[in-house]
Amino acid sequence: MALEFTDANFQNEVIANEKLTVVDFWAEWCGPCRAIGPVVEELAKEYDGQVKVGKLNVDNNPDVSVKYGITSIPAILFIKNGEVVDKQIGAVPKSVLEQKIKAHL
Repeated sequence: MALEFTDANFQNEVIANEKLTVVDFWAEWCGPCRAIGPVVEELAKEYDGQVKVGKLNVDNNPDVSVKYGITSIPAILFIKNGEVVDKQIGAVPKSVLEQKIKAHL
């Protein structure tokens, strides 16, 4: 299951983590976010132990959203060793996200 990232746990769960972390920035009211949600859950199961996969609700966690300049959602950031190594804006097929994950493993 995808993790829940928040303003409070982002530093420890994502920034301090050496593994690749996939962060889905989303909101309840966002249709494309709800469409890509099941894909994010599938990736969390498939890459369990290799990649951290989680979601961050932009309405409830404005600090992290502002820090990373999130202005459009869904926005998916790929973070490794505290640095953004790739990103994807908008809903895309699962294969696109898998390619980005594999490129940074």
